[in-house]
Formats: sequence, C-alpha cells, structure tokens
Amino acid sequence: MRTNWAGNVTFTAAEVATPATEDDLRLVVRDATAVHVVGSGHSFSPIADTAGTLVSLAAMPQIFEVSGTTVRVSAGTTLATLSVLLESAGLALHTLPSLPHITIAGAIATATHGSGSQSLAGAVRCVEVMRADGSLVELTSAGAPVSLGGLGVVVSVTLDAVPTFQVAQTVYEDVAWTTLLGSLEQIFDGAYSVSAFVDWQGGATLWVKHRVGDPPFPFPGREADGPRHPVVGQPPSRCTVQGGVPGPWHERLPHFRAEFTPSVGEELQTEYFVPRTRAVTALRALAEMSTVISPLVQACEIRTVAAEPQWLSPAYDRDSLAIHFTWVPNSPAVLALLPRLEEAIAPRPHWGKLFTVPPTLLAARYPQWEAFRALLREHDPKGVFRNDFLTRYLGSTASS
Repeated sequence: MRTNWAGNVTFTAAEVATPATEDDLRLVVRDATAVHVVGSGHSFSPIADTAGTLVSLAAMPQIFEVSGTTVRVSAGTTLATLSVLLESAGLALHTLPSLPHITIAGAIATATHGSGSQSLAGAVRCVEVMRADGSLVELTSAGAPVSLGGLGVVVSVTLDAVPTFQVAQTVYEDVAWTTLLGSLEQIFDGAYSVSAFVDWQGGATLWVKHRVGDPPFPFPGREADGPRHPVVGQPPSRCTVQGGVPGPWHERLPHFRAEFTPSVGEELQTEYFVPRTRAVTALRALAEMSTVISPLVQACEIRTVAAEPQWLSPAYDRDSLAIHFTWVPNSPAVLALLPRLEEAIAPRPHWGKLFTVPPTLLAARYPQWEAFRALLREHDPKGVFRNDFLTRYLGSTASS
C-alpha cells in the first residue's frame, strides 16, 4: 500500500511490513526507529504515514473471543468481518459507520461513528498495545481508544457488544431546508439512526434506519420510489437495502455494501463536529456559504453522535452534530475553502479527514489534551510511533 484509498496521500515510509505473527510484529517494532500502522487506508489525512516502517496487520491471526456480551477481536479485523462473526454469536455492535470496509482498530483510533449513538470507540473496554520495546500492555484509560496510533501497535480490542437486532432502512426525499432546521432535534431522535443529506440548495434527503420494534415517527418528505445512492448519479446497487425491508443490523446500518467498492473513490472528505446546542446556528452559517460550497461538494451528510468519555473523540463530553463533506478531488480548492468553514463554526474535526484547524486552536477545544500528551510520553517516550501528523498537533518528544 503506497497511497491511501482515495489517492490524495502518498505514504513516505521507507518500507512496508506485513507481519503474520505476534513475534514477527515484535521484531518489526524493536528494529524500527519509526513505526506507524495503516488500516484499510481510508483516512484522507496523513494520520497513518511514517518516514520509517508502515505496518499492516492484515496478515495477523484472527482473534474472536466471546464472553457474554464482551468480545475480544484482532485489531486488523474489518468491520464487515467482525459484524458477521458477531451476528453468528447473536450479538451486534451498537453502531456502524457508512463503510464496513475499515478495520476495527483504525475506526476506534479516529472515533469513527454512525448516527444516533456514541462512536465505535464508545464500546471499547480496553486495547492491547505493543510498545516500542515489544512489550504488550492492556490500556483501559479514557485516552487509549482514540489514540491516533500514537501509543503503539494495537494488537487486539475488547468491546462491549449488544444483542443482535433488526433494522429497516427508508429514504425520504424532498425535505425542505426550513423543515429540517425547524425540527432538527425531533428528526434526529425519530429513529435508531438518521442521516440527512443536504444539497445546500434548500433541500434534504433523510436516510432513516429504524430498529424493528421501536415506535414509529412521522418523518417529513416523501418515501423514495426506488433505491438511492448518497451521491447523485452513482449506482444504488452498491448501497444497503432500502424501502423499509427489515434485515440484520450489519446489513442496514452502513450505507454501503461490503462486497462493493465503497462510495465514489475519486473524492476528498472532511467532517466537523459541533455541539448539538449549536447545531442550527452552525448549519445556518454554512448555508450562507452555499455558493462556494456547492461547486466543490459531491455529498454532505449530517449525523448526530452521543457524548462519550474518550479524551480525543470529537464528541468528547458533549452530544454533537457531525457535518460530513464528500468533496470533488480538487485538493487546492478544498484546502483553500476549509479555513472559512472552520472559522464560521469552530469545530472539532474528524482526525482521519481533511482539516486546517491550527494546533493551538485544536488543543484548546479538548479539555484532556495535556492528559493525552502525558499518556503519549508514558507509553512512547522515544517517539517511535510519532509521525509528522502527530508531531504537528501534539508536539515531539523533545518538546513534550
């Protein structure tokens, strides 16, 4: 893997290692001066890059151990694979993101999320990490799940699962912008998971994932007369079943099917989190810039994420609205626009997507910032797992 999935990041690693055993991994980590793990390559920021050894866990042995509703799983397991294993055990994850193609460790390390509940990091009991000396340690600190890859190589993750459940997905079109803003709280609380795709031209489409057995809610708009894709013009066959047909949680909560290439491919992504208390204000501020947003955006999805205790989660300690942009693949134009959006809504950005918030401002938006930096010093005192991205935002070991 020399580039990320979208092709906007070229990895600068001197070598790529794909260890097949724990001992193989230990040799890689001990011998390297700089190491970072890459998951499925779906990050749009250089968060996974390193000048040293880029490690893929794809060949590591699969771990899947169940004790009641607690599950221990190997870090490189994709969400698609994990979901099938959980379903066979009568269990489920409380949420899934749009893509089931990404790894569980990568998803947790960046607080990847769905809508209506906490991120996947909210299910973590502990992470098992291999440090630079090859030792293994189980971390239960609230700073450990969303670690940005800076604490070491995550070998396994222990999660709290929930009993399996069924979901029916329905798409509602032609929802007026004024209706969305006027009933924002009720709409997002109306089903287990709700996404609003806005066109910045005065309209929205709701993707509603209703847990079978929950009370119904009268969503605005009209039910779509056939399957839809979030990006207009793309084949809806790549998307999970719609039309109100019940199915297993893992075949409805993601937008995209595991057997197809997800989303568009030629794209860039940004996602901003703002408190739900500022949701309407933030959306109105962005709407005022619709004429500059619209030419660059392929799709814009709005979701909600429940408050969680993980220190570097963008939803730390506050219920949040997540505003996700899928941009056209024009990096100069997108990067020129982002500072205007960030100044308007003062967000916490998704770590794995594009943003330009300066380090000083970002640090001020996370109350546990210094606690996380101390955790980095404790578990990686020589900075083996630092890279340019982490150094830019969290400092080098010399300046820590």
